[in-house]
Amino acid sequence: MQNKLQELTEKLYSEGLSKGREEAERIKADAQKEAEQIISNAREESEQIISRAHKEAEDIRERILNEVKMSSRQSYTTLRHEIESIISSKALKNPVSEAMNDITLIKDIIRTIAAAFSPQSDKVADLSIILPEKSRGELDEFITNNITNQFNQGVEVRFDKKVSSGFKIGPKGEGYHISFTDKDFEELIGSYLRPRIREILFEK
Repeated sequence: MQNKLQELTEKLYSEGLSKGREEAERIKADAQKEAEQIISNAREESEQIISRAHKEAEDIRERILNEVKMSSRQSYTTLRHEIESIISSKALKNPVSEAMNDITLIKDIIRTIAAAFSPQSDKVADLSIILPEKSRGELDEFITNNITNQFNQGVEVRFDKKVSSGFKIGPKGEGYHISFTDKDFEELIGSYLRPRIREILFEK
């Protein structure tokens, strides 16, 4: 009886020990599998992060390069325009200024433009003319004796210190004047001259 009890005890102990080992092995295997999965996931995630970082870095590099190229093109275009304007201004400023201060020339231009406002002799336009204050002594008599009489007194003349040279003319009472100052002629002639300057400097 004693032997059977001893055998039963040893058997239970052996079976319990075996099951304990199996359970321990299973837990160990599960833990190892889970650890491997965690490591695999971490590696995959780190690779994705690195890939995204590389892509973002490349995108940033491309944007910077594009911005630098665009900025360079804009700077070059701006510089070209400035050079064209400087040369055009230097070439035109003195000749145009001298011409627009030539009283004889101004009289001829005023007479021609005033006549253009009334192409039909039976329909005389009422005009408003603004002249430089500094030219009052030289132009006042001319306007009175020529333009005013030509347009049957329908001319309003004003001398203004803000007009440095040339003149402004328009239909009286309409609220606008067409400007014929030195700056206007510089801009007008410059618009034809600048393309030629551009061709000579930058396109050959």
